Amino acid sequence: MSLEELHLNLRNLTSDDYEQLKSLMDAVYHDIGGAWPKLTIDKLIQEFPDGQIAIEDDGILVGVALTVQVDYDEFSNPHKYDDLIGHREIIRNDQDGDAMYGLDVLIHPDYRGYRLGRRLYEARKELCRSHNLRAILAGGRIPEYHQHSDELSPAQYIDKVSRKEIYDPILSFQLANDFQVKRLLRKYLPEDEQSRGYATLLEWNNILFEPAESVLDTRPTQVRVGAVQWQMREFSSVEAALQQIEYFVDALSDYQSDFAVFPELFNAPLMGLQDREAQQDQMGAIRFLAGFTERFVAELSRMAVSYNINIIGGSMIEAGEDDRLYNITYLLHRDGSIEKQSKLHITPQERRDWVIEGGDDLQVFDTDAGRVGILICYDVEFPELGRLLADQDMDILFVPFWTDTKNGYLRVRHCAQARAIENECYVVLCGSVGNLPSIENLDIQYAQSAVFSPSDFAFPHDAVLAETTPNTEMIFFSDLDLTRLTVVRAEGSVTNLKDRRKDLFDLRWRDWSWKSGANLDD
Repeated sequence: MSLEELHLNLRNLTSDDYEQLKSLMDAVYHDIGGAWPKLTIDKLIQEFPDGQIAIEDDGILVGVALTVQVDYDEFSNPHKYDDLIGHREIIRNDQDGDAMYGLDVLIHPDYRGYRLGRRLYEARKELCRSHNLRAILAGGRIPEYHQHSDELSPAQYIDKVSRKEIYDPILSFQLANDFQVKRLLRKYLPEDEQSRGYATLLEWNNILFEPAESVLDTRPTQVRVGAVQWQMREFSSVEAALQQIEYFVDALSDYQSDFAVFPELFNAPLMGLQDREAQQDQMGAIRFLAGFTERFVAELSRMAVSYNINIIGGSMIEAGEDDRLYNITYLLHRDGSIEKQSKLHITPQERRDWVIEGGDDLQVFDTDAGRVGILICYDVEFPELGRLLADQDMDILFVPFWTDTKNGYLRVRHCAQARAIENECYVVLCGSVGNLPSIENLDIQYAQSAVFSPSDFAFPHDAVLAETTPNTEMIFFSDLDLTRLTVVRAEGSVTNLKDRRKDLFDLRWRDWSWKSGANLDD
């Protein structure tokens, strides 16, 4: 399987998926009876369609979570798997139940390692919250217990797994996904010889659960952004650089971030892999750096899928089809797709020393966590670009940057904050720090990364949601409420977008299709 071809889609299961589901269940549950009959699956889909969740890759079923509604008081107490099963292997779904019960989670063997199970669990949690249910319950097998049953009781085994002294593929995974062991279930699935018939009753509590009469009709949409104020450091190899990047992606993912953001040209220290004499040739050094971009994009895409997080890949130098050099930010979606935004305005230093060209395209990207735009460093100092993106309903503007002095940084910061106010959007500013005198072509650096909001009552008084310590490597987070943008745009103290005098002026993007030989529209 090639990452370049990977395109994951989370959706609800349908009856048409049964043949693929049967093959998957037969492969995973060959030791305890294999797949449920089609009648069982069809009935589940009919009675609780939202609870049957699938992940597909180009139409191929690669992950499934099956779920029913149950009465919490009944199934939070000792029970057996057969208590869920009725006549003709029909799984009992209680449409008035106040909890969900996780029946199965299955991942295709070829897709293990991409944390798809975690993605399915997160989808279940979101479903639990959106249906305002009390909890998710599950009877979990302990398939490695048979290896320890001679010296450990089930309770001792569970304790050792919880302390990470023993790894159990099911229980360890469930504990890592915030489930708590509520009790031990005996004779839960007698035919499960690996678990010796035992199971754990696991529970995930919905802390947002409220009695139905007090639930608000709508809930704010929350997006969590995590960013890295990146320390420029010498790397002994490309692998060392990628290892450092993955360390941060892993950390940001652990905090349930929807985005991981890196700064402009954050892989520039790889120019130091050349000897000092070769680095004297600035054009040669920057083309040497461009040679790593393809691999970095592939690895970042793998991380985005594996850690279930969208990555704003700072920026990197790319040699275009015309062999000219461009400064490009890549948006690596967690579904495996890849998009990119060129830097449009090139600084005098980039143009003089590296002969970087400006790109020609500007767009808003649809993500599973809002509509986003990307302006690389100098571009944010041109207000027309932010306004063009705002006209396409952008929610979040990402600005990866690299500045050398404080006055350079303040130009970027003040312009970024202006973009947040005038376009009524969030702006995420992410830069790099540290100096490497041993590497040519790397200037001194100054950064204080930040997240800016519109300036109104619903936001902090200084319109700064988060900011880092200057010139210190660190990660930082900010929770962005997209619903507040809708409110401020319609009902704010001022409404910048709505109040524009379009009778006096307008703004449009020029058609550059003539560059490719097409006719220019008037």
